[in-house]
Amino acid sequence: MTELIITGLFQDPEVQRLFFVLFLPMYLATVVGNGLIVVTVSVSKSLHSPMYFFLSYLSLVEICYSSTVVSKFITDLLAKVKTISLKGCLAQIFFSHFFGVTETLLLVVMAYDRYGAICKPLYYTAIMSHPVCHRLVVGSWLGGFFHSIIQIFITIHCPSVIACTDTFVVGIIMFVNSGLFSVFSFLFLVSSYIIILYNLRNHSAEGRRKALSTCASHITVVILFFGPAIFLYLRPASTYTEDKLVAVFYTVITPMLNPIIYTLRNAEVKSAIRKLWGKKVNSRIE
Repeated sequence: MTELIITGLFQDPEVQRLFFVLFLPMYLATVVGNGLIVVTVSVSKSLHSPMYFFLSYLSLVEICYSSTVVSKFITDLLAKVKTISLKGCLAQIFFSHFFGVTETLLLVVMAYDRYGAICKPLYYTAIMSHPVCHRLVVGSWLGGFFHSIIQIFITIHCPSVIACTDTFVVGIIMFVNSGLFSVFSFLFLVSSYIIILYNLRNHSAEGRRKALSTCASHITVVILFFGPAIFLYLRPASTYTEDKLVAVFYTVITPMLNPIIYTLRNAEVKSAIRKLWGKKVNSRIE
């Protein structure tokens, strides 16, 4: 076997064309929005703190993660026969898990960063020094890589790739590799933010307001990311329509919403974007 047939989410050609028109702007908004954050953080001198350093990598991962699946999904909406090569399918599995787990670990790192800034302010510069920040980012990428290697190993040795056989054992392994990882990461993040919110009682009203604004953005992104992932991986494997819709939500919609969430609730990012693009417009006029 060298090729797989994709059933797709919709069978009606008119509906497929309708959703092509709907999903293409969403994907472009994901790339532009997250790309804008990456460029702004890289160029702006006011956004060189660890929090924005991690945010820029999170946005980069969002672009890569969405492009891994959504680009193929959108082009297939206009195809009469939807197929993918076996090697292409394995590559898509590898990179979707690679970027997905990397994003998970970056969210954990960002929670750790907020914990250091709010709960250990006197030691924050030592806890989150530049070498430490770079090591945490590299560790996130390596974690995603090793997780993907395991996932590909499971897939290649899965008999169901080429035959309709019992996949119970494979399902258990995938549950441990992806489902439990998602649950434990989510519980760690929730525990971290509970501790952070508890420690805010010792801060001034202005400090609490600023910290809550930042944490609210992070918590919203965590819920949008982990909710669908836990829903999918903690359920028995199926081809139910709701599973496909949930998959579309966290591959198409969530990456598009993240830059909106981080910019609308963050005055520093909005100010940096206005200054950056305002300078470019003025330089062109001159």
